[in-house]
Amino acid sequence: MATTPAGGSTLPSRIRLGDLTMRGRSFLAAGVTAVLCALVLDQRDLLRVGILLVVLPIGALVATSRYRYRLALKRTISPARVVAGTTARVRLELENLTRLSTRVLLAEDRVPYALGPSPRFVLARLPGGRRAAVTYTLRSELRGRYALGPLRLRLTDPFGLCEVARSFTGVDQLVVVPRAYPLGGVGGAGQWSGTGDSLTRNAAASGEDDITTREYRHGDDLRRVHWRSTAHRGELMVRRDEQPRQMRATVLVDSRSVGHRGDGPASSFEWAVSAAASVAVHLAGHRYGLRLLLDGRAAAWATADAADGGGAVLDDLAVVRLGGPRELADAVATLTRTGGDGMVVAVLGEAPQDEVNALAALGRHGARGVAILLRTTEWSAGLPDRRAAELEEQRARNAEVLRAGGWSVAEAGVADPIPEVWARATASLPPTAGPGRPRMVVVPTGGES
Repeated sequence: MATTPAGGSTLPSRIRLGDLTMRGRSFLAAGVTAVLCALVLDQRDLLRVGILLVVLPIGALVATSRYRYRLALKRTISPARVVAGTTARVRLELENLTRLSTRVLLAEDRVPYALGPSPRFVLARLPGGRRAAVTYTLRSELRGRYALGPLRLRLTDPFGLCEVARSFTGVDQLVVVPRAYPLGGVGGAGQWSGTGDSLTRNAAASGEDDITTREYRHGDDLRRVHWRSTAHRGELMVRRDEQPRQMRATVLVDSRSVGHRGDGPASSFEWAVSAAASVAVHLAGHRYGLRLLLDGRAAAWATADAADGGGAVLDDLAVVRLGGPRELADAVATLTRTGGDGMVVAVLGEAPQDEVNALAALGRHGARGVAILLRTTEWSAGLPDRRAAELEEQRARNAEVLRAGGWSVAEAGVADPIPEVWARATASLPPTAGPGRPRMVVVPTGGES
């Protein structure tokens, strides 16, 4: 649930001719014309009519502008994070901060086009010091982060000659995350890494000289740097005097536009995003620490908690978009630089050979992975047979290289359910894993395993 703090707004604040409606402007133009014609033709009756036509819209504008309502708004979104295809309820609560009763108000809460038309309401007379509330629902099939608001209020005169509009400044966020499917497997057979719940003290009790050290990794606390070892080795070294362990997982998603096919929600990229979301929710439920890699930007580890860890990754996946051709190379470079800490779940499209070789090398250096390759040709209708054959051959080559590097490989097509693909991808994982070397899970997209 998200709530926008109450904010005051005065309606209206000043007289503006721009607040006249088309009817009011027509009356004013007709009145001015009649007055001019009456003066030229010396027609008193026409002059009276012209004056009346001028006075009516101006009088309505002055009368409407005399009402100075001070209103406060409170917007509540429940829930503030929804899954694509589900609904969220928005509650708008207006409070009259003055003793003066309001007239009938027209309210419009602005929402993005993807969420449908902006909802409009008619608010009846609101006595001073009282509150009124309206609710509406929103539904989006497209993931994203959407701004709701500001709320716009309109006050009109009984003749419809003028319309005074004012807006609140408060804007709230609705996050629509990709759909996540329940998965099985893996469980506690995870990848243990350097931080977590159960502590294993490796430092000897004899003193600082016996403290075990290791190379500095991205994200390590600089307060743990062991300067004596750093000076001796010529590179940053950190203490391992307290080496807690925790299951960690890195979700790597191929976000290159050249690596996917199809358009909109039915594209291979959206399948990959949904698969990554499903994996994140599943692993967060098993208390994995999570991070998401989409490009070369270093990703922070989310808390090993089903709500915080999975939610943080889902928020990032809600706004991910297709990028340039270097996105995957930068992400793999970041992964290689950090040593593949913990489990790695990589969702890949038409991956270049260099990036696949780098992932395979990571497996040969002690990390184990599971790769799910998307058959992107199934998302592209009318693809020439020659090009389709080339992509199939490339995917088969990628699968072979990854298997040679110690990865378990599974493939997925447009009709393959994500839970079944995940079950195939993790079928070869051992049921248990000790605190030894980390294991890696990769989810590519391509041919048949």
